[in-house]
Amino acid sequence: MKSKLNLAALLALASPFALMADVKVNDALTVSGYAVGSYKISDTDKGPSSDRLDMDTAKTMFTTNFKPVTGVVSLFYQPGAPSEVTVLDAYATVDVGGGSTITAGKFLSYLGYEAFDILNMNQISYANGDFLGPIPGYHSGVKWDYSDKDFGAGFGLVDSVYSGAKYLRGDGELKHNAGYEGYVTYKGIKDLTLWGGFAYDTEGNTIHKKNAILTVDLWAELAVSKDAKLAFEYVTKDGGPGDTGTNWLVYFNYSFDAKWSSVFRIGGEDVKSGASYTKYTVCPTYKINDNFSVRAEFSS
Repeated sequence: MKSKLNLAALLALASPFALMADVKVNDALTVSGYAVGSYKISDTDKGPSSDRLDMDTAKTMFTTNFKPVTGVVSLFYQPGAPSEVTVLDAYATVDVGGGSTITAGKFLSYLGYEAFDILNMNQISYANGDFLGPIPGYHSGVKWDYSDKDFGAGFGLVDSVYSGAKYLRGDGELKHNAGYEGYVTYKGIKDLTLWGGFAYDTEGNTIHKKNAILTVDLWAELAVSKDAKLAFEYVTKDGGPGDTGTNWLVYFNYSFDAKWSSVFRIGGEDVKSGASYTKYTVCPTYKINDNFSVRAEFSS
């Protein structure tokens, strides 16, 4: 069994500890960002324990608004990434009216219930992805999105869906393969969100030169009360030998008061070639103020 405990070096509280800011420079420009650090302890049955204190990520985002066009550029730092500092978001969105927008540039995949940016998560680690890695990262292309009060949809043509070590930027070409993504979502039932999406990488992709990759992602989120949120996600990926299988998670977040909350989560993965696991997670968070939180996670 493999167990992980993430603790902070900050005032003996748990981590990650997160600092964030959002500054409106003027009516056309906003600068926002965050920095997240953590102290991690890992203990396994097959070896000695280890610990690590590090700055996990830092992001600075610049948003310009010249209606009907919005532009976003962000700089992202992640230790150990292929490029530790990279331009993460780099896109422009045009509001074409009627609830529709068109976006071109470099942007994040539609897929995945759990957010990319850690400040948009209520936990530290991801439930799934150790072997299968079904949730894509960033890529470049063009996409169309529509939304109204109850319904949303989107479709995109991108340079790649999966790009291996280049998951923060895509493979940058369409000559050898192309990627497609789409989704629909429905919020017409009070307190319930239903979401379904797909991603398709044609043959010639970075991961499998001779196999196309199809991923389907379904999730639902229910606000049980003003203090409790329940969610389920199920993901299938078919990428050929060694890259076909399923992921799932059950997620419950509860706010005890204005300061304390906790996530209770079970996730699992089953790869067709034989690798599988079930992961249990408890992750409490203490909110010091609007710009500073600390969090602990135990998972096994």
